[in-house]
Amino acid sequence: MSDWEQLPSSANLPFVEGLYADYSRDPASVPAEWRCYFDQMKNGEPASQVRRGPSFRAYSLFNPPTPARAELPSRSDVEGKMAGMQERVDQIIRAYRILGHKIARINPLGFTRTYPTELDPEFYGFSVMDMERVFSCETLHFDEPQTLGKILDRLWNTYCRSIGVEYMHIDDLVARKWLQERMESSENRIQLTRDEQIRILTRLTDAVTFEEFIRKKFVGAKSFSLEGSESLIPLLDQAINRAGEQGVREVVLGMAHRGRLNVLANIMGKHPRLIFREFADQPSKNFRGCGDVKYHLGYSSDWQTVTGQCVHLSLCFNPSHLEFVNPVVLGRMRAKQDRVGDLEHTKGLAILIHGDAAFAGQGVIQETLNMSQLKGYSVGGTLHVVVNNQIGFTTSPEDGRSTNYATDVAKMLQVPIFHVNGEDPEAVAQVVKLSMDFRAAFQRDVVIDMHGYRRLGHNEGDEPSFTQPVLYAAIQQRKPVREGYLDHLLKLKGLSREEADEILARRHELLETELSRSKSEIDQRQSQQNGASAGLWAKYTGGPEPRDKQARTGLDLSESSALLEAQTRLPSHFHPHPKIKKILEGRRQMARGEAPLDWAAAEALAFGSLALQGHRIRLSGQDVGRGTFSHRHAVLHDFENGHTYMPLQHLAPNQATVQIYNSPLSEIGVLGFEYGYSLDYPDGLVLWEAQFGDFWNVAQVIVDQFIASAEDKWGRLSGLVLLLPHGFEGQGPEHSSARLERLLMLGAEENIQVVNPTTPAQYFHLLRRQVLRSWRKPLAVMSPKSLLRHPDVVSTLDEIANGAFQPIIPDPIAPEKVKRVLLCSGKIFYDLKKHRDEQKVEDVAIIRVEQLYPLHKDTLETLISAYAAETPVLWVQEEPENMGAWRFLIAQFGQRLFNRHPFAGVTRAASASPATGSASMHKKEQAEVVQQAFA
Repeated sequence: MSDWEQLPSSANLPFVEGLYADYSRDPASVPAEWRCYFDQMKNGEPASQVRRGPSFRAYSLFNPPTPARAELPSRSDVEGKMAGMQERVDQIIRAYRILGHKIARINPLGFTRTYPTELDPEFYGFSVMDMERVFSCETLHFDEPQTLGKILDRLWNTYCRSIGVEYMHIDDLVARKWLQERMESSENRIQLTRDEQIRILTRLTDAVTFEEFIRKKFVGAKSFSLEGSESLIPLLDQAINRAGEQGVREVVLGMAHRGRLNVLANIMGKHPRLIFREFADQPSKNFRGCGDVKYHLGYSSDWQTVTGQCVHLSLCFNPSHLEFVNPVVLGRMRAKQDRVGDLEHTKGLAILIHGDAAFAGQGVIQETLNMSQLKGYSVGGTLHVVVNNQIGFTTSPEDGRSTNYATDVAKMLQVPIFHVNGEDPEAVAQVVKLSMDFRAAFQRDVVIDMHGYRRLGHNEGDEPSFTQPVLYAAIQQRKPVREGYLDHLLKLKGLSREEADEILARRHELLETELSRSKSEIDQRQSQQNGASAGLWAKYTGGPEPRDKQARTGLDLSESSALLEAQTRLPSHFHPHPKIKKILEGRRQMARGEAPLDWAAAEALAFGSLALQGHRIRLSGQDVGRGTFSHRHAVLHDFENGHTYMPLQHLAPNQATVQIYNSPLSEIGVLGFEYGYSLDYPDGLVLWEAQFGDFWNVAQVIVDQFIASAEDKWGRLSGLVLLLPHGFEGQGPEHSSARLERLLMLGAEENIQVVNPTTPAQYFHLLRRQVLRSWRKPLAVMSPKSLLRHPDVVSTLDEIANGAFQPIIPDPIAPEKVKRVLLCSGKIFYDLKKHRDEQKVEDVAIIRVEQLYPLHKDTLETLISAYAAETPVLWVQEEPENMGAWRFLIAQFGQRLFNRHPFAGVTRAASASPATGSASMHKKEQAEVVQQAFA
């Protein structure tokens, strides 16, 4: 057999043919050994006479060694060369998959981007002469081998046109191959029907026309225009329609102010006349509260998809704190899914619309992303849309982030990031379809980074060229995206100019009609009240606390006993920790009435009884399963295999769900999530527990901008409970105070409840009252630490059965004996009582103010009036003078309580820090406060 015949024809014939074609054009272009071989064939010499070269090395195609003599490469030489060249082709394919996005034309302003060396064929030793060589390319989804030129064309079209994709950081091979097949087989272009193209044009027309109309009719008014990124409207249109086709029935959206009015009008279905009235800013007699600016408002509506499905849309209200609405949206979505039993998380979709500067700059983004795959917080994948204006107010990207893209933080997740040119609506359509299908297939988040620009300043009255003259010179040269897409359709002859003009005219006519109606119809403030008191919330109220309608919160003795005992029963195969066995035995004694109830037992009774009455329980926070102070033990761990068991989930077949989730080490994201959850579960008990009380200051934006003010701004109610461990026990500045003073400062118009309960029974009735009465307000509980095991902090089953929550607890000492009254709240009561008992003081009454806000002044006045006029009343607190409740109370009453009693405070000295870090100093200070109270 000749050397030629020994060559593996199926793999190497195209290689040899390619070499011969090169030789025919230019003999010097092929390696010397092949040139010699082809020369011999040309001269009629037998190829078999040419010796083969060494088989242990492969020559570089462009840098071959100088042969000592002309010889034909052996079969192994050829195979080695082919393998080497194929390997380099595979490297190019991988390089485009990893780096192609770096040269994609995603920026509509066309600024130059650095070309990575790894994308240049010459980097791998290829030249123009190699473009016709044929290589295997199965991974590119070709049916047969292709030339290098065709391979590069496909890679370029897939990864370097209007779409740039980052996905090679995904570890999951199945997900990567899914994306590769979907993108590379279509070269990342979507084939649209004429109707689909006209729909895109129509939605672009809606977006562009709305912005132009607002700017002309309301000159100088702030609207935070979408101009320059109008493709957001067809993007959302396509995403919602695709979601409907995939079985989604609920979509919750969150976004900041940029483009919000456009989304309200063109996606949410809010009548433009309502928006126009908000621009007119006429006061309404039908709306109670301060309200909010028009570009912070939410809305809800029903959306009919192209294929006939009905999808409910909810756009969350959002303050100016940009991204803080994100976890709120996810919480709302999870609540909606839980309510309908959507355990697979397929019937709901969360869409978060971000700004580029905020996505890179705000830490709540990372916290939100981190929750995406956690069992207590996942929603089946969120669609993130970054409206990339390439600027943050006046700050350029190079001053606002250290990363290449604004979206680089999202690479912490195993999800794709699609960068797309917002001036190419069909590329946007391709990305939307890919994103929605990936999310449905893998139940993960997806990020779309839509590059556009902000045609105007941060607001319509701002002059952006003061700080970005070059950027805005480029922006001024851009025509609206609608015009560009219309030109594209006209070239394809898929639409006539007359048809396009008719679409535009219809939209203008609609807006003019709406403007006229906005001036003639009575303003009912539908825009702010939309959905706030309907549906799930129809039977719940806000406003002032109803003092005359109290729900029965007691639980019969037999029920309490049986319920507590049921929580001590474990499966036969479960092996509890030895110390847990002792705790369970203690609970059995409580159930039998042989021991009083401690704090954890009262809480377990509250949770269990509400669950048996059909109310879902959801508690999350750091370490809540066990409890920071090892007191709760609601989630038990098998001592031998680590499996978990929650007795509260096994009380009765028809009970409501009880969910207790340890959260990530996050306050903003988790508290925002639970607040959002409470918005769609008014009939449940939703709680967030801080590891220590003052940790809520990390999430102060959620408390200030949502929890405390949502009713006043947006008419939105919430029954969220915050458990904030509070008490001065010598643990230092950061583990003492739950910053009670800040919560009281937020209190106005009876917007929140601030309670500092001192007994297990009080806590039990408080939790049940929160759910069983129809009044819905957020509840902040100053929960105990050392009192969890204090021998005096106990209650009886009788107090559980026959008691009720007491906003103020009187002292049993006969009023006529009293020469001084001490008012206090929380743990300090037990220190005062201990001193009084030890010193046998019989003329000092101690009244506990359990509910500090709303303060029941009438109840307090009734109690105080039982004492003789001019009997001094002292407020006693552990906190420094500038903290705690003292300044709140002195502002309420002044130095004369009810104009009848001298009123003064006993506190630690005013301090910049809440508490000392010295345990011995703490004891000294605490003793001084107590002694001064009785001095």
